[in-house]
Amino acid sequence: MATLTSYSDVSGSAPRYSTKKADSSFGIVYVNIGLFLIVLGVGMFIPAIVDASNHNDDWQVFAFCSSFITFLGALLFLSNKAKFTSLSIKQGFLITVSTWLAIPFFGALPFIFADLHLSVTDAFFEAMSGVTTTGSTVITGLDGLPPGILLWRSLLQWLGGVGIIAMGVAIMPILKVGGMQLFKIEAFDTSENFIPRSTSLAISLTVLYIGLTLICGVILWLCGMSPFDAACHAFTTISTGGFSTSDSSVAYFDNALIEYVISFFMIIGSLPFIIYLKMLVGRSLKPLNDSQIKGFVIVLAFFISLVTIWLCIANNLDFFQSLRYTTFNIISVITGTGFASIDYTIWGSFSSVLFFFIMFIGGCSGSTSCGIKIFRFQVMLLAIKTSIKRWMWPNGIHIAKYNGQPVTNNIIGSVFSFVFLFVLSLSVLTLLLTLTGLDFTTAISGAGTALANVGPGIGHIVGPAGNFQTLPDVAKWILSFGMLLGRLEIFSVLVLLSPAFWKQ
Repeated sequence: MATLTSYSDVSGSAPRYSTKKADSSFGIVYVNIGLFLIVLGVGMFIPAIVDASNHNDDWQVFAFCSSFITFLGALLFLSNKAKFTSLSIKQGFLITVSTWLAIPFFGALPFIFADLHLSVTDAFFEAMSGVTTTGSTVITGLDGLPPGILLWRSLLQWLGGVGIIAMGVAIMPILKVGGMQLFKIEAFDTSENFIPRSTSLAISLTVLYIGLTLICGVILWLCGMSPFDAACHAFTTISTGGFSTSDSSVAYFDNALIEYVISFFMIIGSLPFIIYLKMLVGRSLKPLNDSQIKGFVIVLAFFISLVTIWLCIANNLDFFQSLRYTTFNIISVITGTGFASIDYTIWGSFSSVLFFFIMFIGGCSGSTSCGIKIFRFQVMLLAIKTSIKRWMWPNGIHIAKYNGQPVTNNIIGSVFSFVFLFVLSLSVLTLLLTLTGLDFTTAISGAGTALANVGPGIGHIVGPAGNFQTLPDVAKWILSFGMLLGRLEIFSVLVLLSPAFWKQ
């Protein structure tokens, strides 16, 4: 298999590329998995401390699992440690998928061995939902669970959030998944020195991510949450994950100020984190100049206004009450967070249909959000607009541009291919779920919420007031695959299913 390596002549001309045989070993893949397992194992020790301080016997489960996973991760890391400076396309795909399989597999261990009486299927589903920041759950009675389990659910989503940011900024643009090459960072234009540069960027993003989480947690605590609830919700808000410490989700607190604070930080988690770094160093002080951010804000404002007015007219609700519930739940669904402050399906069929469709929108690329993402809708509209201009004025020169960059046919093709595969995957997952005995509403909303990594769907079974516990085991495995498929932008998973990939 060949990889691209850049070199420049002494005159300082633009980089050229040559092909050379890439290292056929998968050492860098094992190193990456080992590193993530070390982080997972160390993170698992935190719930052990919390449970021990609360005299809960589950601390022993967390402590043992933490030691085992950390040891295994260190073994993988140290036994394959070498000086890697480049990354081949094949290794990039393998790192992406293998990491997001390894983390939920080992992250599920505390759910299996703790006093929750979860099957392996339920434990893996819960862990996959956590790591992919989906927010669907099979656990009931959250209000009475030990703090260690609640904290571990939140930490899984928090770790998944920071992992997806790093992947979305550094790896996905290199793999050119679904038009993501639009966001390729100049520092990564070549594969040489990719690892040192991506490591440096990942550290900066992690520090920023931690800082935003701390700020969110402190503000939620000042708004009336307990320190523990504030910490758990800060983890799952910044990561746009949606796990809560109560079966009633955020509705449990019935506090408008808390809802508005969480709404603000859900938006923060759905914007490109690289913009925050640029703002901190003074390179970009006007984030709304970014086409993606501007489009995201316009979409939120439109749907919040639409549903608020509709609730006031059709349901005779007070304007400020309508604005409160609409703002929180619209932001939660569009960003893929999945918190709920009310069962919005009781508002009528209009709201149910609307919420079903907006769950696929998603946030911005390079954020913790999920779904199709705003930029893809914008690129498709640009392509349609440019095609119309070329049809009307065939002799003119019409070049589609996004954020000042020309949008090539390759990018347009990648975006349309992604959307086609997204719809196809939704259809296949829905069909498979109906074959397990689920009704059509549950099947299509379950498939949609898994693929879009949202959490709650529609209907009385998997809607905001329900959960996924009663679903057949086969359906849970199908949904787990759907979560992985959606979180890794579909292409990253499907390419590994191609025999041609393994022949390279």
